Amino acid sequence: MQIISPNYILTPNKLLSNLSIAFDKKIKKIAPLDKLKKEFPNAKIITLKNNSLIMPGLINAHVHIEFSANKTSLSYGDFMNWLYSVIENREELISECKEECMKKAIDSMLESGITTFGAISSHGMDLKICEEAKQNVIYFNELIGSQATMADALFEDFLSRLDASKSVKRDGFHPAVAIHSPYSVHPVLIKKALKIAKKEKLKLTAHFMESQAERNWLDNSDGDFKEFFKELLKQNNNVSDSKEFLEHFNGTPTLLTHAVNTNESERQTISISEHTIIHCPISNRLLGNKILNIKELDDKNIKWVVATDGLSSNYKLDLFEEIKMSLFMHSDAPLLEFAKALLKSVTVNAADALGLNTGEIVEGKNADMLVLELDKEPNDELEIHLIIHRYNISNIYIRGKKVK
Repeated sequence: MQIISPNYILTPNKLLSNLSIAFDKKIKKIAPLDKLKKEFPNAKIITLKNNSLIMPGLINAHVHIEFSANKTSLSYGDFMNWLYSVIENREELISECKEECMKKAIDSMLESGITTFGAISSHGMDLKICEEAKQNVIYFNELIGSQATMADALFEDFLSRLDASKSVKRDGFHPAVAIHSPYSVHPVLIKKALKIAKKEKLKLTAHFMESQAERNWLDNSDGDFKEFFKELLKQNNNVSDSKEFLEHFNGTPTLLTHAVNTNESERQTISISEHTIIHCPISNRLLGNKILNIKELDDKNIKWVVATDGLSSNYKLDLFEEIKMSLFMHSDAPLLEFAKALLKSVTVNAADALGLNTGEIVEGKNADMLVLELDKEPNDELEIHLIIHRYNISNIYIRGKKVK
């Protein structure tokens, strides 16, 4: 048992002061220091600097660790140009990102306060390094393949990777399933994967409506994807439309990444099904896609969280940077209110979407905590200052263990 005594504690709805936290793997009690000392007389007391703030560890719900070698190899500014550059450089990028490269990416997330991340794994090459990571990991085994003739082989590969991830037994590691996208996965494969995910209660995610090319292909089997599928896959028509794709996930809340080109009908379905949208503002900008219309999501009570995506479409894996970009991109949103929503999106709301007992400094939650050193006593605009100023993260705790 430990007792940590900050000046301030950031909870989802208010800022607490002059209280301390007793914790082991979980937060046991929040109360005045003297009271905690009496209740837990053998606890180790942790002394912090003046103007210290404890807040929840950040949760990055969507990141591609396997592509962390990219810096200048891929083309930006247009989604299709980027996609062709990914295909052209794919093998080189994967071969260049060995364990040291992936560990560097994971460690950089930890340094920026990310205590939990959702790894979208296409090949399973990142399994060992994710198993060894200090953070909590939701390990999304990704399924991809739109050709019916390859379905059996692709599914066997997916099953092999899923089984390997299920063999990891450490605390904080959770096997999960990712369906790449509606245009790239055959419905037969989706049904088979979802049958397993639902039976074993594994978390689900998918890319959805990231580009205008996807919109045109799913609606009309036309647009920029027409030549792409014809040349690379000898495919002249889509394998499903967006309506059919979303129907697979009915009754199973799923994290849908990007969703910047959704229509009214799709948003209604997403709302009814209680799916969550993952907002990746820097990735969307670099790939020439739209800005997510968060007001449309809020109008339909659609939950949303912010994530970094991978280094194939970002320059760093830093959620403070990501939510800062979102704060400025959405210039029509009320500043104070939106800043609070952004911080919740990478803490309590992300935890809820992933089904994790973390994301809040609340009794009973896992002790995933950041200690920040503020310049002075915070005011009513604390959330904005946390986003726009790079306060030093002096200590990081994950499941009660100090990792920094």
